[in-house]
Amino acid sequence: MNNTTVFDKDINPVLEIASNEDLETLVDLLSGKLTEMLTPHEAYKEHSPDHQKYADLIAKEIREMGGNTFGNMKRGEGPAYHEIVCDVAKKVKAPHNKEAGIEGIEDAILETILKKALEGMSPEERTELLEEMGGKQGPSTGGVTTAALIHIFRSGGFYSYQLTLIIANQITRAILGHGLKLAVNAGLTRWAAILTGPVGLAISGIWTVADLAGPAYKVTVPCVIHVAMLRKKLNALHCDNCEAILSDSTMKFCPECGEKTPEFTDEKIFAEVQRKAEEMLLDIDDLRSQL
Repeated sequence: MNNTTVFDKDINPVLEIASNEDLETLVDLLSGKLTEMLTPHEAYKEHSPDHQKYADLIAKEIREMGGNTFGNMKRGEGPAYHEIVCDVAKKVKAPHNKEAGIEGIEDAILETILKKALEGMSPEERTELLEEMGGKQGPSTGGVTTAALIHIFRSGGFYSYQLTLIIANQITRAILGHGLKLAVNAGLTRWAAILTGPVGLAISGIWTVADLAGPAYKVTVPCVIHVAMLRKKLNALHCDNCEAILSDSTMKFCPECGEKTPEFTDEKIFAEVQRKAEEMLLDIDDLRSQL
């Protein structure tokens, strides 16, 4: 798709690979807002609900929501997505280095929410969650359990994605009145049962901050968290046959379809995102040369 020449390396490649279901939440968060220009666009009118046909416009709209009208007009586009994520991190009081990469800042936002959720849980609930995630808890304090759970989140992969998915689901439910369309498994169901209440309380505090900051944050905060979830989903391991998410790279067979799993390397995990980004940069350069 070439609906716009506007491109940002930190968001466009992720949305270009996302499914229509994954993009639908972003469209719902954006549509109906006073200044949004996505739904009046011809590409949206022609192709909706095939959101993949205008994923570039969704990325552009998110960035424009993160800026003011005058600044957007002067630049010809919204702020850089990296700047928007830093702004959200600042508003939710997530410790971060603004010079860090996009994933590091997204993780700081998610970790801040997760820590608040863990603080709202009993020691028994934290221990149960740790055991569900394969951790081992000896005779220790609740603080150690919290540190162990944060370490699991920071380690990335399947568990980090699942925790992020629960956070994104609760935020979507709070804003839109319904959660994400999840392909749930037994493990996710158990984790969600433990985390749903505490995450909901943590999110309520974030909405207080967003309300005070202005209406734009009611869009950018959930959009940034949803995009972070999609990035983790892309970085997780998938079965080539049925696309089920695999819990770790040592699995020999997919638990969903039974297909033999491929050999995984970091290069394979990130290759598709990198390839798509390079393709899009070439497409946009061609389009600009024709203007």
